[in-house]
Amino acid sequence: MGLNLRLRNKVAVITGAGTGFGEGIARAFVREGAKVVIADIDVDRGLRVAEEINGPNPNHALFVETDVGRDVDSRRMVETAVERFGHLDILVNNAGIAHPAKSMLAVTEDEFDRLFAVNVKSIFLAARHVVPVFQQRGAGAILNIASTAAERPRAGLTWYNASKGAVVTATRSMAVELAPLKIRVNAINPVLGDTGILRAFVGGEDTEEKRREILRTIPLNRLAKASDVANAALYLASDEATFVTGISLDVDGGRCI
Repeated sequence: MGLNLRLRNKVAVITGAGTGFGEGIARAFVREGAKVVIADIDVDRGLRVAEEINGPNPNHALFVETDVGRDVDSRRMVETAVERFGHLDILVNNAGIAHPAKSMLAVTEDEFDRLFAVNVKSIFLAARHVVPVFQQRGAGAILNIASTAAERPRAGLTWYNASKGAVVTATRSMAVELAPLKIRVNAINPVLGDTGILRAFVGGEDTEEKRREILRTIPLNRLAKASDVANAALYLASDEATFVTGISLDVDGGRCI
């Protein structure tokens, strides 16, 4: 690898990196010189991403089975990163789920609890373990993947929207509180992408008509790509953004205008 890579000598933990935006972020980070921990609850997908990234060289990516809603798993993913790669510089809280599109009153308590465990509690748990590590290192970057749902909520996804609104507010508050420790905290608000939760958003069968309805709300007339989110994450995680904290960057093709 060359000397001008944007994340050279950086180590990152990326949750939900076994597919979708998280996978794209992991691949982009490694291309730019980082070592990455692929933290995912899906063993098969997580191992696949780590193995494909590594190829014949097992020194770029490591998979850690992780349920981000459990404290013991959050601690293990952080400790494993430090043990394997020697230090930790970046945390990307990407893991997220959605409830199927339906009336706010039709969402069950179990659905609600799991939604907030994965989308919100996970950030709380990860911070408990990563902030002391960053504090000891003297710097760090936390990136939370929120959603345009926090800014322009769609009907039928009320509790998902609320969870992503919590992510945006937490990002801003964390940025203020952690600034004296030289820890930056930012968020990305992607518009809907062709990822695993697309079916939940469209409400049932994923049809061309439903996709056209979504595209009509996006001025640039396409869904988000993993590369769109990964490029934004690269900037916010890199030293190019050392004076950027507390923002929520819309990567949305104009959806939030």
